[in-house]
Amino acid sequence: MSVATAKAPTLKINEIYESVQGESSWAGWRCVFVRLTACDLRCTYCDTEYSFYEGKKRTVADVLAEVLAFDCPLVEVTGGEPLLQKNVHPLMTALCDAGRTVLIETSGAHDISVIDSRVHRIMDLKTPGSGECSRNLWSNIAHLAKRDEVKFVIGSREDYEWSREQVRAHDLATRSGGVLFSPIFGRIEPRDIVAWILEDKLPVRFQLQMHKFIWDPKKKGV
Repeated sequence: MSVATAKAPTLKINEIYESVQGESSWAGWRCVFVRLTACDLRCTYCDTEYSFYEGKKRTVADVLAEVLAFDCPLVEVTGGEPLLQKNVHPLMTALCDAGRTVLIETSGAHDISVIDSRVHRIMDLKTPGSGECSRNLWSNIAHLAKRDEVKFVIGSREDYEWSREQVRAHDLATRSGGVLFSPIFGRIEPRDIVAWILEDKLPVRFQLQMHKFIWDPKKKGV
């Protein structure tokens, strides 16, 4: 196929917007979010169900141009599950080449080893309360690096204890750049998780979803 007839790579995009990063060690920084359409998990606490199907097909070049136009040094690629679309990889590489610091939020159910090594991978390990614990791809742990973070979304004491055991069994605080414990918004008292972390002296970072305290928790594009 000639260059002239080759199709430009595309992505199905749910939304692109600028806000402040609400989670992870990057919380509080100005950030451009690129939310991709589709997810193959159905977590009980999902707060972005609108991204499962809603979206518009756009070329990677078009998405790149829009993101760069914000003139923001930090970009997060999220979903849905962004790794379901193969053309997310050339987008992330192009953003890195353009000098952006790139984060990806991924469920951990897909291979993270194929991601550009310059990208900061924020990988969920799904807790029992998510309903998707069986989908965790445990081989991903071997690929974690110091630029990566591992997130646990916790809704109960059972979720906390399960998460604590994974942190210890896999030495996640050493393997990665940080471990994040996040409460399911509205399902559990944050102070309970904090008390358990202090009691167990866990080497983890407790976090709240900052954006849900700044804006309406159901508001999109923030």
